[in-house]
Amino acid sequence: MKLNLFTASMSIFVAASLSVTTVPVIAQSNYDSQFVDYPTYPGDDLELKVDAAGTHFRLWSPKAQDVVVNLYDNGHTGSAFSTLPMKFDAATGTWTASVPEKLYGKYYTFKVKHDGKWLAETPGVWAKAVGVNGKRAAIIDFSKTNPEGWSADKGPEVKNFSDVIVYEMHHRDMSMHPSSGIANKGKFLALTETGTTTPEGEKTGIDHLKELGVTHVHILPSYDYNSVDETNLQNNTYNWGYDPQNYNAPEGSYSTNPSDPSTRVREMKEMVKALHDAGIGVVMDVVYNHTAENDGSNFELTVPGYYHRHWDDGRYSDASGCGNETASERKQMRDYIINSVKYWAKEYHIDGFRFDLMAIHDTETMNEVAEELKKINPSMFVYGEGWTAGDSPLAKDRRALKENVSKMTDIAVFSDDLRDAIKGHYTDAADRGFATGKPGLEETVKIGIVAATDHPQVNFAKGNNSKFPYAKSPEMIVNYVSCHDDLCLTDKLRKSMSGEPEKNKLDAAKLAQTIVFTSQGTPFMFAGEEVFRDKKGVHNSYKSSDSINAIDWSNKARYREHFDYYKDLIKLRKEHPAFRMASAADIARHLVFDKIDSEKTPNLISYSLKDHANGDAWKEIKVIFNGASKPQTVNVKKGKWGVVAKDGKFTEPDNAPLFPGGKIELAPYSALILRIQ
Repeated sequence: MKLNLFTASMSIFVAASLSVTTVPVIAQSNYDSQFVDYPTYPGDDLELKVDAAGTHFRLWSPKAQDVVVNLYDNGHTGSAFSTLPMKFDAATGTWTASVPEKLYGKYYTFKVKHDGKWLAETPGVWAKAVGVNGKRAAIIDFSKTNPEGWSADKGPEVKNFSDVIVYEMHHRDMSMHPSSGIANKGKFLALTETGTTTPEGEKTGIDHLKELGVTHVHILPSYDYNSVDETNLQNNTYNWGYDPQNYNAPEGSYSTNPSDPSTRVREMKEMVKALHDAGIGVVMDVVYNHTAENDGSNFELTVPGYYHRHWDDGRYSDASGCGNETASERKQMRDYIINSVKYWAKEYHIDGFRFDLMAIHDTETMNEVAEELKKINPSMFVYGEGWTAGDSPLAKDRRALKENVSKMTDIAVFSDDLRDAIKGHYTDAADRGFATGKPGLEETVKIGIVAATDHPQVNFAKGNNSKFPYAKSPEMIVNYVSCHDDLCLTDKLRKSMSGEPEKNKLDAAKLAQTIVFTSQGTPFMFAGEEVFRDKKGVHNSYKSSDSINAIDWSNKARYREHFDYYKDLIKLRKEHPAFRMASAADIARHLVFDKIDSEKTPNLISYSLKDHANGDAWKEIKVIFNGASKPQTVNVKKGKWGVVAKDGKFTEPDNAPLFPGGKIELAPYSALILRIQ
């Protein structure tokens, strides 16, 4: 989410330690001083625990005057069959209540009295299973939600972040179109179906992902969010899900039965396992930076004022652009974020996390997130948006901004440098980029090629977005040209290249992705771009209909050559480690740009990956990009060059035509890749 209109609220599981700590908060405003004496609680029994002794409730609300637990037979309707008073422990700031029975199949809410007023009922901030529409927490036996073989399930091993290839998708987009051939349309189970095809016989769903060759899917928010009425799914209401309601429970509209809390848990696990069985990792999009509501959020109904940042006059601060922002620097909030992702990693075997508006969080929190996740799974991949959508009380030097990425470990940020330079600025649909004929962006593209690391041939002073090498390692950078936000690549090209033939737009799309996939860092692509997917020109389709968002899989046959190019591009990257260097020093040593006067010859970049870079079998790889609307000629040194890709087509390496060097012409909007073995 860049300036997304939607919001977030979170839910977490707590750390294993049972010790109680009181940690002073580092104040960012005078408003914060009231929280300095709040005790914090790191136990693993917030807000529910079921064991041989019964069912136990514990709510952290250190300034509440009274708290009760309401118990229900139903997850959505009916009155409470029992109300339990809770007992306060001032040392921990928690309220507790227990019953001797295991209340599996029942539901509960908390009600907090604050400043003499009873607040509305809430499932709390830690609910891990919920009833329909998420207003009541559910008590289920998680051991009975595991698919067969779950204990042995695990995702792909990741040695370096640069080895990852990310495919960003939304559950509904992938499967809702009639051409998908998928039965469980819009559901978690859609990605468990094999053998699905289009009417033309092309693979869809999980078989399509395997055919394409991506290593990880990045799934848009899959926790329980606020905007879809799960009791009225026949309306087919669409949302991206950046309005979280219960952070640790799966979204009900993606299950086949949102009224059954266990179904959504089990089916999400079945999806994860199916992807793992296919060799594909699962990245979960998380939105801990803001809540869907302000005063009505589960956070505010539990501990008013604590979880959000405010200005000194008491107003909610709003770095999210959604009405509020959360306070990751406060101990209980930090623990919440850390333990929530740990819970998803352990209970659902999630392989990575993409943090929405990550710069709202502080770098210390993000470092602890990565550290704790790596203990669970060394292959864990964590990345996020290194920007905010507005100002914040949090000091800039503490924010997880892209320019602060070198203060973090095992965290990557998106490169808006490469994104805007390739296709044109995201705020102006008509603006062109390097790949669509706009001159003057060559140096910014080069910043992306070297993954924002220090390079002797890159002049950061000429960069459009960044003026210094902010990444210490290419593993800190995620390269992309489009995502769910803003115009997708196809729509951007149709807007900015209006009046040009479709072939030019297809060529520009190939060139754009060639730059992304041959650059150092981690490549990231938006679902459906490989079949020239569009969203009918809708720029912020977060609540548009399926007719706008669903991928028309008939495009796969229509644009088969386009799909094959993407597949070959991914294959090239996976087979050649020269494109996946893991250190800035290696990039500076092995990646050499050819001297081109961009004033005289704009929209032309040429470089070599030399000396078996990163242990590559090829001694030298030459990569040349022509983003101009006319053919351009380059002079390549003499040698036995094999032509790997030219004019928007790949050749089989063993059958690659040889080129002896000298002058060679590149078609408009095209890339040339050569190699010497």
